[in-house]
Amino acid sequence: MSNHGKIWWNELMTRDVEKAKAYYSDLCGWSFDSMPDPETGSVYWIAMQGDQPVGGLMDLGLLEHLNGVPPHWFTYIAVDDVDASVEATVAAGGEIRRPAFDVPGIGRIAIIADPTGAPVGIMTPAAPAEQG
Repeated sequence: MSNHGKIWWNELMTRDVEKAKAYYSDLCGWSFDSMPDPETGSVYWIAMQGDQPVGGLMDLGLLEHLNGVPPHWFTYIAVDDVDASVEATVAAGGEIRRPAFDVPGIGRIAIIADPTGAPVGIMTPAAPAEQG
């Protein structure tokens, strides 16, 4: 069964990761697992509801190209083929914000803006065997 069109991942981009972790721990009962973030050389936090990952937290302050962007939640939608979806986005009047790239064990991702200008991530998730 295809995951095409499903909301696949949500990521909190914040400049105060510890405050956000405390807040969502209290509000939602989430715990947090860490993993290395090769893009920033820092830590990426996986929000966990029991033993299920429910989202990620990233230190927005470490991403210089996003200076001035306020903290926000960012959504990723699963698509069957990221590259074809990027082409379809451009053909429909959208734009590429970050070309497709691979994250080992996670999938192939691109950041686009839809034809209305709204940014969103699209991704072809890795097969379960690739996710480890």
